[in-house]
Amino acid sequence: MEVVSLSFFRFDGGFARIWAFAQMGFARLSLPNTPDIGVWKLCGTGTGEGFTPLPNTGVYAILATWPSLEVARERVAGAVTYRRYRAHAAQDWTLFMAATSVRGQWGGRVPFVVSADPAPGPLAALTRATVRPSRALRFWNRVPDISRVIGADANVAFKIGIGEVPLLHQVTFSIWPDTASMAAFARTDGPHARAIAAVRAGDWFSEELYARFRILGEAGNWGQTSPLNALRPLELNETLHRE
Repeated sequence: MEVVSLSFFRFDGGFARIWAFAQMGFARLSLPNTPDIGVWKLCGTGTGEGFTPLPNTGVYAILATWPSLEVARERVAGAVTYRRYRAHAAQDWTLFMAATSVRGQWGGRVPFVVSADPAPGPLAALTRATVRPSRALRFWNRVPDISRVIGADANVAFKIGIGEVPLLHQVTFSIWPDTASMAAFARTDGPHARAIAAVRAGDWFSEELYARFRILGEAGNWGQTSPLNALRPLELNETLHRE
């Protein structure tokens, strides 16, 4: 079963932040040499909850695919690049997932293999888009309203905006207690629904990807706790393997 890991690292202090920013270049040399790694992406984040065009110099992310959960845990815990990031980071949190649906492409290819069936309970959603430069201003004018709605939704256990290239390559990642709550947010009339309609009508994106994941486990912490604690305990105990 292919497993997707998404690791977040928070850096405090000027030196640590400069080091992390430099890794957006240097880690591209070491990360591909990690044994068993498949697709990998180095990403920065936006300020606030990440859904802004202004970069957050304190939070970075590594996304990668692995042949199994065991291998994913082992490599994230012990591979050189991950150990270097943790050595400089004030905190880190990794989520391990298996894709249940994938539609679209990332960099001209389908990045994830569907390797799990949808199941009741918590799920993660990832959307990735390449914004056409001519549409970037209109896109970012919509984002603050969407961000406020997401932040006010009590069902969202975790949400963040990340990206490879500021302004043009954007990824949104969120965790929901179930598919019903996620669908309700996506379909309810409001800033998000209107933005989606505008995207379709105006052809704002040159490439899109939509993926959903079953949550398999986690490692580390974020804000001295686990974001998954916001999910219902019964569902969490049934689906989650923590290390």
